[in-house]
Amino acid sequence: MSTHAHAPAPPASGPPSLVHRRGEESWSRGDKIGVGLAWAAGILLCALAAAIVLYMLFRGLQYLSLTLLASHPLPSLDQTKSGGFLDPIEGTVILTILGTAIATPIGVGIAVWLSEYARPSWLARAVESGVEIVAGTPSIVLAIFGLLVFQQSVFGFLSFTAEGNAVFGRSFFTAGAMMALIALPLIVGSTREALQSIPSHVREASYALGKDRISTIRRVLLPASRRGIGTGVTLGMGRIVGDTAIVVILLGASQQIQPENGTPVWGLLKGTGSTLTTYVYNNSPAGEGGAPQKAYAAAFVLLVIVIFLNFAVDLIARRKEPTWTR
Repeated sequence: MSTHAHAPAPPASGPPSLVHRRGEESWSRGDKIGVGLAWAAGILLCALAAAIVLYMLFRGLQYLSLTLLASHPLPSLDQTKSGGFLDPIEGTVILTILGTAIATPIGVGIAVWLSEYARPSWLARAVESGVEIVAGTPSIVLAIFGLLVFQQSVFGFLSFTAEGNAVFGRSFFTAGAMMALIALPLIVGSTREALQSIPSHVREASYALGKDRISTIRRVLLPASRRGIGTGVTLGMGRIVGDTAIVVILLGASQQIQPENGTPVWGLLKGTGSTLTTYVYNNSPAGEGGAPQKAYAAAFVLLVIVIFLNFAVDLIARRKEPTWTR
């Protein structure tokens, strides 16, 4: 009986393509079917995305003009002769900035606390569950909840009020607050993932230099997590841009921006208006505006904004990190 141990089989040699081909030959029929279905699903998704972009490119550019981009809509049942959609574009920008400004510091703060402190543990679990619940709640439910809250007289200074101090609960402020909720889980998740990906020796090195935990977070961890924070913020902005239910219930979805009497900026934020999503719906064949040509043009502008945000996420994700953070 031989005392020599069996030597392991030599690794496959040769060109990578040949080795890969040999591996494919050993696949079972089920593996080949699964890979084929995965390829088909990926190609189908790419085809659907390309079809949407090309169709909106064709229909949108067909009706888009500088007049539509630069003129204000007019209050009329026949939207075919009522100007452009400058006000919905401005409303989209205002609401996105406001919702992002509210969600970003809160989301980053929650992510830092969950990643670096998480004490007491029961509260950390409750916060995690709360973030998941908010992420899974339909925006229409958030809109109704926001209307119920902001109709209270104590929040009258944030929204449009009528004669007799009746609080309507509709304004850019209230809509922005609820928009911040739909962006919050994305910011929390992306920031938390970025913080958890930082090696522990980075924290230990900061502590060894005499820095306390808060200084380490502020001067080391947050700068190293900028890419993750930026990704979460950009994804949150995409959610805000594409939402409709909150705009209809909490912003009024009026064709024109209608500021409340008062100081220019404060009165504007307390007023009502619309965004591109509600403008597209109102003028679509299913809406009441009766101007599908304008709906196509506005939908194309909205699609361009969303694609730009997606490219921004991709650029942020591709940025190189410093060597010490890897």
